[in-house]
Amino acid sequence: MEDKILFVNEAAARLRRSPEQLRYMMTQGTAPKHAKIAGRICFRESDIQAFIDAAFAEAV
Repeated sequence: MEDKILFVNEAAARLRRSPEQLRYMMTQGTAPKHAKIAGRICFRESDIQAFIDAAFAEAV
């Protein structure tokens, strides 16, 4: 299955954060795994979901 690539605005919406909050998380090292492709920060959809799943796993 092919992973969808999300840009900062899309990833922030998925995490229910503003793009600014997501960028701050990136500077703090607390954001989901990401990469710069062609000058734009990108997230794999599966990495966003893994980040959400990990947060729920820690909450238990």
